[in-house]
Order: sequence, then structure tokens, then C-alpha cells
Amino acid sequence: MAAGGNLETVKLEASKNRINQTIVMVGYGSLLSGSGLLAERRGGASRLNARSAFPVVLRNARRGLAKPSSHGDYLAMDLEPIDRSRPIWAHLSSGCANGGIGALGLEFDVAAAPLIARREEYNPAKFVELIELAENAGEPIGAFLFRIAERNGFNLLEYRRELNDLVGYTSPGYIFHPLPLDDGRFALAAIGSGFEGSGDPAIQSRRNECGMDRLLTLHEALAVTSLGIDRAGQLGYFIECILGGLHGLAVGDLIAGVNFDEPAGRDLVRMFAAALAAEPRHFLSATALTPAQYGERFTADPHPSVAPLVENAPAQND
Repeated sequence: MAAGGNLETVKLEASKNRINQTIVMVGYGSLLSGSGLLAERRGGASRLNARSAFPVVLRNARRGLAKPSSHGDYLAMDLEPIDRSRPIWAHLSSGCANGGIGALGLEFDVAAAPLIARREEYNPAKFVELIELAENAGEPIGAFLFRIAERNGFNLLEYRRELNDLVGYTSPGYIFHPLPLDDGRFALAAIGSGFEGSGDPAIQSRRNECGMDRLLTLHEALAVTSLGIDRAGQLGYFIECILGGLHGLAVGDLIAGVNFDEPAGRDLVRMFAAALAAEPRHFLSATALTPAQYGERFTADPHPSVAPLVENAPAQND
């Protein structure tokens, strides 16, 4: 299959899969919220609509701002393993997690594969090609990619190299990595094409190009001068991430570095308040959950880490 191609043609080909009727993604950045999934901040450009959603907690993982976004002049979230010899994995969780990283499991129809790829700066036709290879191997795409990761000792760079050899392509942006769930399934997570390499020496990763050799907090990202960070865009993106806390997802690792007495912290409170009322509606719309299903899977109370933002929201809306 050609590396480019018409998106509608790619979508039609993806829908022919039999084993891979659905794709499970794990969102850990802007995909944590309905506002982020629907790309409300960008007028709906690159919106994604899932067929279902469930809370998960990631283990052996840390996240932070590092990958230059393809949607604006700001840094997007990236994910890294703590122990690089072991996979990042997730267990299904309801309630506020003690330890671990709160994330969102998202189930999509396989026909959405090109849209997911385009949002993550990965060639849609090549993503479909990977799904077709998994189909021909008689495996779900997550299990197929996990065998590659396992064969390479979960070394991210070696995994990307084999993936590049397999389909003749790698991305400077995000690359799909397998993530085992504790219910036996394998999800996919879009992880930044690493600072250490994209898997192809001829393709420089966006992180390497911009010197992003580590994960940053919001404060550190706003202080970056080499990339011309758009302050409003960076704060808006961060809001999309921490809105996941309204659904009980643990985002304390992100909020821990925020000083609410500084200008950026005060702006964060104001922007969070502006997004607060619409988020429940956006989340149900983006995940296709009924209110009853949402109540069964997600907690009734926001995660404690977003309490300062929720408590200040009424005053901000006066």
C-alpha cells in the first residue's frame, strides 16, 4: 500500500478487517477528556469519537510535556517507561488510584484507524497496513505489536527500528506502541518518536529536532524559549489533559508541579472553570457512553488532585 493515499480509500480498506474490528487506545494526554477527544479548542479539527471508554491506571510509566505538537506551537504529552526493560502496562480501575498514572481506555471502530493516525502524526495508510499485517497473522493489532516489542526486550528504539523495517516507515511524531491490559487484551498508546531516535536514521524525531531530552512540567514547558511556545495554546492543551480528573482519573502527577499563586496557575484555574460545565456533555458525546454506563465505570467525584480547580470554579464563573 502506498505511504500516502486518499483518506476515504484508506478508511474503506480498514473496514474489511475481521479479527481487528476494534482498536483499543489508551489516552494519557489530551485524550483524557471529552473536550480533548472532540478537539473543541481547535474547532473540532482532528476530533475522535470512540464507541466506549473505561478508566485505567498505568504502571511502570511517567508522563510529561515533551513532544512538539503538530496542532500548534506547544508541547504535547509523552509517555516513558520507568524500567526500560519492562513494558508499560495498565490495569482496569474504578475510583481514584493510589500511585500510578490515570489514563483512559478508549475503544474505537477499526474504521477510525486513519483518523487516529492522522491525529497522532502517523501516516494513516501505514497504520492500516500494520492492522492488515496483524490480520494476516491472525492477531489483534495490539498483540501483534506486543510480540515485536517483547522480541526486542521492550527497548523502545529497537522496537521502532523493527517497525520501520517491517513497513518501510517511521514517524517523527508519535508511534503506536503496545500496552498490555490486565484483562488479557492489548491496547495501543501513541508514544513520541524518541529523543534517542525514530527507528530510521534518516528521520529525525520531533523531540530530537527540538532538543526535548526529558519530560517537562507545565512550568518548565512555559519557560522554554527555543521553540516559541504559544502560552495560551500550551495552557489550553494542559486543560484538556487535567479535565480527565473530573472523571476520577488520576492526574496528580501533572498538577503537582503547578503553583496556583503564579500567573500561569491563576490562568489555569480560570480556563478550567470555563471548560468545566461542558466537559460532562463532551465526554459522553466523545465516548458514546450513556449516563448509566458512565456511572457504572467512573467515580461520582473528581480526583482529589483537581479539587483546587473545582473549588475555585464557581467564583471564576460569577
